[in-house]
Amino acid sequence: MTFADLGLSPDLLKAVEASGYTEPTPIQAQAIPPVLMMKDIVGIAQTGTGKTASFVLPMIDVLASGRRRALMPRSLILEPTRELAAQVAENFEKYGVNHDLKMALLIGGVQMGDQVKALNEGVDVLIATPGRLMDLFERGKILLNGCELLVIDEADRMLDMGFIPDIEFICSKLPEQRQTLLFSATMPPPIEKLAAKFLTSPKRIEVSRAASTNENITAFKVPVKSRQKRESLEWLLRNDHVETAIVFSNRKTTVRELNKHLQRSGFASGEIHGDIDQSTRIKELNRFKSGEINILVASDVAARGLDIKGVSHVFNYDTPWHPDDYVHRIGRTGRAGAKGRAFTFVAEGDEEAIDNVEKLTKAKIPIFGKSDVRVDLVEASTDKKPAREKTSKPAGKVADQDRDPEPREERSSRSRKSRSEGAGPRSKSSPKQETGDDAVPAGEWNGPCPTFLDVSALG
Repeated sequence: MTFADLGLSPDLLKAVEASGYTEPTPIQAQAIPPVLMMKDIVGIAQTGTGKTASFVLPMIDVLASGRRRALMPRSLILEPTRELAAQVAENFEKYGVNHDLKMALLIGGVQMGDQVKALNEGVDVLIATPGRLMDLFERGKILLNGCELLVIDEADRMLDMGFIPDIEFICSKLPEQRQTLLFSATMPPPIEKLAAKFLTSPKRIEVSRAASTNENITAFKVPVKSRQKRESLEWLLRNDHVETAIVFSNRKTTVRELNKHLQRSGFASGEIHGDIDQSTRIKELNRFKSGEINILVASDVAARGLDIKGVSHVFNYDTPWHPDDYVHRIGRTGRAGAKGRAFTFVAEGDEEAIDNVEKLTKAKIPIFGKSDVRVDLVEASTDKKPAREKTSKPAGKVADQDRDPEPREERSSRSRKSRSEGAGPRSKSSPKQETGDDAVPAGEWNGPCPTFLDVSALG
């Protein structure tokens, strides 16, 4: 099946082809035709399967005819985070290049002036986070009674963030005769009730079991002590052929301190979390997308829906408190048919959390051991000098209550030992290990056995 078989217009097909896509994903193949037929939809698909294009593409054709009016958007897309809203906006710009459609992005963290100006001129597509939309609505800057099409994206995340009351209020201000599309990777009971309340005879599309994980992702759990987390993460970053990675933590303070630690250790890393202003968050994401940095330390603000190509690894530095977040976190890798690897550190006190993850996904996560080590080695190029290593600086004092409790003397001692054994930091310019003629074959054990790979210790 091709996109041409789905009933999309020639102009839209040109834009899709120019973007490099030829075959629709299962969720796209099943969702696009009924959206074009103006049906309500509940779409359930694991993250990374192309849910965004499954509503963006048909919306462009649906909105191709019609007239814009000031303050009255013709369609509305609700997103839980600023990053997701901006990403959907990018999709509209890319796929709508051959259509005369105007779009406005309403998100917090930026000035309202340009947003109000765009609304005054009239827009076909309004992409918004609930908070900023409610703010402008209450100020009388926007009218919702002309909205013909509503999309609620990442509905379960909306539930987690407490947006459901706002969504119910927004829906009450929309015309009763409208088309509503609801998409999510998981479908908890409160979202089912929301769908029943605001959708009319929706077509349910479920291309994979709710809360299932992508089969292209090889996942492991890594039993560690809390004080071993940094050491274990560094070892995996150096020894599992990490090209690009997102490291998730439950706490913003941990995100900040872990990023500083990785930078001191010579890694090209950045950070993103809720305490960072919007312009800086966008800048960090762009640095990661462009390859300026290859490790992004993040809170769950980056866990939902962000489509960043080529993420080879995801590390759950902390076992997620909510099992749904596990599905979304590891879904940042293994996207668009690519292979990915995901590691979840399980420390003391995380037993219940990891059990809840396995209950939700209905799959036992294997323990990472020696046989799972992936060491992809390439022959050293004779005309290329080895990458220069950064000099590690002393860790200094950290005023984080969640800090690694390991004494500084033990860390320094181990750091010296690690350098003496040749485990130098990897830089952005050399994502793969380079070795000489004595290199061990790919996949075989390389280097000293870290504590977390001591199989006897795992029982």
